[in-house]
Amino acid sequence: MSESVKTNVVLTVVELTGLLIILAIGAWAVLSGDGEPSRLGEFQAEGTGFALITSVLGATALGFFAFVGFEDSVNMAEETKDPVRTFPRAIFTGVVVTGTLYILVALVSSLLVDHRVLEDSSGPLLEVVKAGGLDFPPKLFALIALFAVTNSALINIMMASRLCYGMANERILPRALGRVVPRRRTPVVGIVFVSLLAIGLVSTGEIEGLGDTTAFLLLCVFAVVNIAVLVQRRDRVEHQHFRTPTVLPVLGAITSLILAGPLSDRPANVYIRAGVLLAIGIALWVLNKVVLRVRGEV
Repeated sequence: MSESVKTNVVLTVVELTGLLIILAIGAWAVLSGDGEPSRLGEFQAEGTGFALITSVLGATALGFFAFVGFEDSVNMAEETKDPVRTFPRAIFTGVVVTGTLYILVALVSSLLVDHRVLEDSSGPLLEVVKAGGLDFPPKLFALIALFAVTNSALINIMMASRLCYGMANERILPRALGRVVPRRRTPVVGIVFVSLLAIGLVSTGEIEGLGDTTAFLLLCVFAVVNIAVLVQRRDRVEHQHFRTPTVLPVLGAITSLILAGPLSDRPANVYIRAGVLLAIGIALWVLNKVVLRVRGEV
């Protein structure tokens, strides 16, 4: 875990540097008089006002893909020395920093480049650089993007394999997924399982659809977690723990359910793909239950 986190920090610094360079170029162009401020107030949706609402909901739901890292990090809480003190601070600080970056990138991009150009471009951030009047080396930008993809893969494999390890120890998944290398304590079976699952999903070639599916499943997870926060408050514990104001999990659950619902106007294949992944999880759980019952370990 320590080695992976250190690698993650290096990759994140590279990503952040690339974003800051693009923001600096875009901000300089805007301050120099380039850009079109009127674009920030434009809303284009075909049909009635209801179509506008569903368009905004759909974009917001897809935007939850950007919060995958925060959901991932929660599954790593047991690897920290003092999660009660450090983890809430880390989550809130991370949301503020990344949220600020997302807003700034969206503002600069919308001011300098028409949304139709951004939509059709394979490198939308490069369009921002071009609009700023500078020639950013495409190969260097591609290298930064490669670092970003590698970082995302690393974090997801870390989280998912650690999650498999924890669920296997809780007897929710087959015990094999909790096996670790004796000397290195690496959950090798979980890593292989997660990697094969990721390769199978990516091989479909529908990267945009996978992003939408991830966002949908993440919204479902957020809804369940917020409801679980309210349910678990019935269990009184003596040790110190973080307690959020009641209104936040209530709003979180309602908002997540709305964004995960049909009003977000997502394609049917998203629900199909999510259903298949859920079926795989249920099948593993059932298989594990059967094995435990045969062994008399229930």
